[in-house]
Amino acid sequence: MQGNPRSHGLWERTAPPAPVTAPLTEHLIADVVVVGGGYTGLSAALHLAKAGVPVVLLEAVEIGFGGAGRNVGLINGGMWVMPDDLASVLGTVHGERVLQQLGDAPLLVRKTIEKHGIACELETNGTLHLAVGADGLEELQNRHRQWRARGAPVELLSAEETARRVGSSGYFGSLFDPRAGTLQPLAYARGLAAAAIKAGVRIFTGSPVTETVKEGENWLVKTAAGHVSCRWIIVSTDAYSTGPWQSVREEQMHLPYFNFATKPLGDNLRRSVLPGREGCWDTKEILSSFRMDQSGRLVFGSVGALRHGGATVHRAWAMRSLKRLFPHLGEVEFEAEWYGKIGMTTDAVPRFHRFAKRVVGFSGYNGRGIAPGTSFGRTLAQLVLGEIGEADLPLPVSDVEAVPLRALKEAYYEAGAQVAHLAGERL
Repeated sequence: MQGNPRSHGLWERTAPPAPVTAPLTEHLIADVVVVGGGYTGLSAALHLAKAGVPVVLLEAVEIGFGGAGRNVGLINGGMWVMPDDLASVLGTVHGERVLQQLGDAPLLVRKTIEKHGIACELETNGTLHLAVGADGLEELQNRHRQWRARGAPVELLSAEETARRVGSSGYFGSLFDPRAGTLQPLAYARGLAAAAIKAGVRIFTGSPVTETVKEGENWLVKTAAGHVSCRWIIVSTDAYSTGPWQSVREEQMHLPYFNFATKPLGDNLRRSVLPGREGCWDTKEILSSFRMDQSGRLVFGSVGALRHGGATVHRAWAMRSLKRLFPHLGEVEFEAEWYGKIGMTTDAVPRFHRFAKRVVGFSGYNGRGIAPGTSFGRTLAQLVLGEIGEADLPLPVSDVEAVPLRALKEAYYEAGAQVAHLAGERL
């Protein structure tokens, strides 16, 4: 995408083509302008259009250009924050409400894919959160207890069962979530876009918003070559925000995350590594993740950026990690590598912002964009339609607050991951 093989890597190579779009070059009128062509914006636009609302979606670059087209592809329920801890961050009402919504969100993703026939390599065999050491197992035991208290069908698996499912004896156990799964993330974004266009959404790419102007009860949303008059604006730019909503970017710390994809494994190896095709990630502070795509490529990732020497360091670390976890793979060869930025809020909890009258948006997914983005997009559509009010939202209204020393902290995390991987997994 944009001529950069390290931006979207394997996903760009294997996703179906994006629907044909072009920049906005005229003056349009709509009820709603959605800004951002990721999961949240596309889901909101699709649900609004299905309800008969005229919608224009403006994307600065291409559909799925941000985190939606670069992530690992895990369809997770919940957030990083422990379920019980959400109440202390958000209060009991919003804490339990958002847990319920995000616990159900993977099912919404599945239903959306099935309803619209989206070809995105959907796997519905769940995910495995892998315990590294005794501390990791204790964390998962607590997560299991807290989710089960809320009726979630999660299972705590033994080290032996985890080894059978993963194909590696490197873990003390795992938390299995049958609600979850994996998909091809860029293909899902492009499929949502195609479904939205079919429903009547007018999508314009290469059209960054430069300014918004209040005109009586309406808004004028301007781009370099056109503008749209509307009543509502949905802001869904998240970690890649620029222009009028640069503040959304500034309230998040960018955490770089890379992925490497092997060449397709042979049939025997596919039967011994993730035979159930669950998506996996571990409990380390600098975590690792891995999953299979439908062609048998093992996609392996962790924190770090593939720049400033990072590509060499992280590639070598990934090779060593795979050799330790799956020695029977032998020497692996990577055929794709890419990275992006995760937007992390200070408390690892998403935000709902009311930027102005009838200008709203969710942001700050902290590495959990697929299911929350799809679900929160539907919620924004319900808010615009008047089906719910702000008091019914899963998150309270919050002010946008910039992260102190953000640039310095981001540089520290990028450099720290590189140092850790330079020394890590030495055999």
